[in-house]
Amino acid sequence: MIEAQELTKKYGDKTVVDRLSFSVKPGEVTGFLGPNGAGKSTTMRMIVGLDSPTGGSVTVNGKAYAKHSAPLHEVGSLLEAKSVHPGRSARNHLLALAHTHGIARRRVDEVLDLAGLTSVADKRVGAFSLGMGQRLGIAAALLGDPDIVMLDEPVNGLDPEGVRWVRNLLRELADEGRAVMLSSHLMSEMALIADHLIIVGRGRVLVDTTLDDFIQSAGGGGVKVVTDQAARLRPLLEGPDVTITSDLAVELVVTGRTAREIGTIAASHGVPLYELTPQAASLETAFMDLTREAVEYHSAPAGTDRKAA
Repeated sequence: MIEAQELTKKYGDKTVVDRLSFSVKPGEVTGFLGPNGAGKSTTMRMIVGLDSPTGGSVTVNGKAYAKHSAPLHEVGSLLEAKSVHPGRSARNHLLALAHTHGIARRRVDEVLDLAGLTSVADKRVGAFSLGMGQRLGIAAALLGDPDIVMLDEPVNGLDPEGVRWVRNLLRELADEGRAVMLSSHLMSEMALIADHLIIVGRGRVLVDTTLDDFIQSAGGGGVKVVTDQAARLRPLLEGPDVTITSDLAVELVVTGRTAREIGTIAASHGVPLYELTPQAASLETAFMDLTREAVEYHSAPAGTDRKAA
């Protein structure tokens, strides 16, 4: 378990991480999200002792990372896939890490196989593609069979098979009772795997909730109803706290009633339904709406006039 209490990091007059408090719990995949410059990478570096907090604290399984005698057994992390000597082979890189913790050579072979790197285990890392480097970084994170796995942009550079492998791997790790912390800008992947979300902006926690609750709170947009008797159905669905809008003669969008309630009312009055679809907001849409004011760098809209070079 990772626990942060009032975690703060300043560089001169600039506050990068501003009194963050959160927990990453066992048995869950926790998505750690935020725009560029939100303080995500700095926070993850403080968790594993690469940066020192200006204030507050963060613990890994009840202790500061540096106080663990064998930290690779507590938390495995991937923060920068290129932080490997390019002249070493993948096997030698992992063997060097294993030696620091008395980890058996067979475990090195196990994680190489798990990451799909056995065939290139003796190849120089400097010749690896970005995706192969990511796989090696994940193998290193799993080397100590840790209770906590923390990955920053783990699918960067991976092909579709590799992306699916990471998704399934993290789900399996959480199902085994491990705490998984995942940072990524790929909202489609996060929506498929995350149980819990911690969203930060300008160094502060904006949201700390479950994925389902966050999307629901973003306003799903009601239930889309398609019927050739829309004019007849509409008054049957009306009521306190119910809003009904219509753009087409055969379509209603109903807010304030569930799909089950609408279907039951329609059936009891003999109104045929051709479509009954809850309109859920996407994670990407909900994230963009939440962080709109916390984005440090705003791009110009497509089509904006640009000066000729």
